[in-house]
Amino acid sequence: MKMIFSNTLWLFGQLALGILLSTAAAAAKAECSGCLCPGNPCKLCPLPPTKDASPVPGEPVTCVKIKEKVPAVSANTEPDVHYASLDKSIMECVRNGGDVVMNSRRSKEFPSKHYCKPYIAPSGGRN
Repeated sequence: MKMIFSNTLWLFGQLALGILLSTAAAAAKAECSGCLCPGNPCKLCPLPPTKDASPVPGEPVTCVKIKEKVPAVSANTEPDVHYASLDKSIMECVRNGGDVVMNSRRSKEFPSKHYCKPYIAPSGGRN
C-alpha cells in the first residue's frame, strides 16, 4: 500500500512539474512580435488620419505626407466620407513606399483597423 502511494505521489509531482514548465513556455511564446506590439516598433500610423491624434515626435515622412494630403476623420464622420478618406490614405501610403497593415485585434494603443507601415531604410551596414 505504501509503495502505491509513493508511486502515485511521484506521478502527480511529475504531472505538476510538466504543467508548470508548459505554462512557462506558453508565456514566453506569447510575447509580442511584429508591428502591432507595445511601443509601436514599426512606427505605424492609423489610416485614415484621425482629428484627435496627438503629434508624434519623429514621425516617418510617409505618415506626414498622408496627413498633408488626406483629410482627417473623427468618430462623427459619415461612413461614406470615412471610407473615401480611408481609400485615399491607403493610396498615399502605398504611393509613398509604405505597406498597409490590417489590425484584427484592436487595443488601446492600436484602435484603428488599418495602419500604414512606412518603409524605414535599415541604418548602417552595406548592401
